[in-house]
Amino acid sequence: MADTSDKGTVASATKRSAWHPLHWVARSRVLAPGVLVCGVIALASTFLSEHYGGPQLLYALLIGLAFHFIHGNPQAKPGIEFCGRTVLRVGVALLGVRITLNQVSQLGVEVAVVILLALVLTIIMGVWWAKLLGRTREEGILSGGSVAICGASAALAISAVLPQTKANERFTLLAVVAVTVLSTVAMVLYPLLIQVLGMAAGPAGVFLGGTIHDVAQVVAAGMMLGPEAGDTATVVKLFRVMLLMPVVMVISLLYRRQQPAEGKDLNMPLIPGFLLAFVVMMLLASSGLVPAVVVQGATDASRVCLVLAIAAAGIKTSIEELLQLGWKPLMLFVSETLFIGLFVLLAVLGLGLAGAR
Repeated sequence: MADTSDKGTVASATKRSAWHPLHWVARSRVLAPGVLVCGVIALASTFLSEHYGGPQLLYALLIGLAFHFIHGNPQAKPGIEFCGRTVLRVGVALLGVRITLNQVSQLGVEVAVVILLALVLTIIMGVWWAKLLGRTREEGILSGGSVAICGASAALAISAVLPQTKANERFTLLAVVAVTVLSTVAMVLYPLLIQVLGMAAGPAGVFLGGTIHDVAQVVAAGMMLGPEAGDTATVVKLFRVMLLMPVVMVISLLYRRQQPAEGKDLNMPLIPGFLLAFVVMMLLASSGLVPAVVVQGATDASRVCLVLAIAAAGIKTSIEELLQLGWKPLMLFVSETLFIGLFVLLAVLGLGLAGAR
């Protein structure tokens, strides 16, 4: 009996230790080496982006791939895994602070319906094309979602609720590269296409905001055509970002329902906490009670978290494994990008959408 009591006491002390300040100090010491590695990569990618131009996330990914050998270090691995999972979810949650319900209401019903249809159809086409190419359904969902919503951020968020397999990790890295490159190409080509077609500022903004993958490239392309097109493109893009939460939630619920048959972790929450945090952030931003400086700070913090997460993802993946994916996954992203671009363009021209009012 005494032995059983002693064991119970030890177990109780262990449970209490998780909430003890010294536990967090010890935990920080374990995570510090890997987090610092990701932090250095994030700083280097930021420096390159600010001084030489180019996408910050892409730099973080490429530098991370170059340091793949660090992932095998037992001292660095815990912190790298922490950045690739926990920090990623914090970054996605903080994205909600950029969106207000007032911004969404300015779109108008027609624009909202077109963007929603484009999103749903792109994801469906992604799953269908993945099947035709002999790829997995998860790759179709991930590629379609990243193209349809907000590029690299969507790819990271969707991958967080998909089965955590090595193949999905590799494909997520490819998704970040593909959508970033395609978004940059679209940022250059789409304004030229708009000028050739002679589109007005409002429809042009709807087209840019509804088709280009990453927020930064949407803003840049819109501003090339003037303030009105830039503002409209930004609002339309933020509406797409808002749709990230329900899309990821639906994907999470679908895979949770399949867990008993596939033997996955049954402790997965009904709705991931970071999605609830996303909604809370959006509601706080919509209330008008949050000072602009706090909103800007949360936006910057979100970007930092996502850069750290993609640096960690790069470290975890070898270039050799990435090349093994072949050309078919790249075809997924190109075809989906062309599909959503053509769909929104035809809708804008056919319906004569005026954009945000």
